[in-house]
Amino acid sequence: MPEISSSKPYRIGRSKTGLGLFATKKIKKGTKIIRYFGPLLDSKNKKHDDIENKYLFEINNRWTIDGSTRKNIARYVNHACRPNAESDVSSRKRKVVIRAIKTIEPGEEINYDYGTDYFKIFLKPIGCKCDHCEKKRAKKRAEERAEKLRLKLKAEKKAAKKASKKAEKDARKVTKAAAKARKRNSLGTAKANAHARGTGKPTRTKASRTKPLSRVQPKNATRAKRAS
Repeated sequence: MPEISSSKPYRIGRSKTGLGLFATKKIKKGTKIIRYFGPLLDSKNKKHDDIENKYLFEINNRWTIDGSTRKNIARYVNHACRPNAESDVSSRKRKVVIRAIKTIEPGEEINYDYGTDYFKIFLKPIGCKCDHCEKKRAKKRAEERAEKLRLKLKAEKKAAKKASKKAEKDARKVTKAAAKARKRNSLGTAKANAHARGTGKPTRTKASRTKPLSRVQPKNATRAKRAS
């Protein structure tokens, strides 16, 4: 890791993406923080055009800075979608300087936007890890968890409602069955009582159903009645 003079307002430290550049002193808005430097590559030179690494900083269509050298401390400045610095490019001087676009407090990581092309090629496939994107992902995860919980509660409520309806239906069936049973028992009891009352009466036989014989008067009594 390259040494940095104590007079410089930054240091190299651990970041979410590996190593990063952090402010050691308050850096005011508009301050030029550090220069991005390295060998100049000419796109017209085939050997230069074949060089590929993630520290290439394109100045214009022809010139590109190869910032892969370890002496280039500015290469430790990470990307951010909501940065606190920016790259100030001078095509004529073929020079790039990182400049603060807001006041950076001690301990804050220095970052700038690497641009759309770099983002699509290097960052999008793995996911940007800047604070803004991390917060967006955390918010999205929280929303997804909340939605899952909402759907779960909705499903549980629906299941409980269904179970309640089933319980009510079963209760009605039981009540209805109990009413029928009571009715059957009531009819059975009435028949039993009627039968019990019937057993206390004399049973009518065939002989009892015949007409009673007429009273036969004695012949002598009839004759005496006529004589008188």
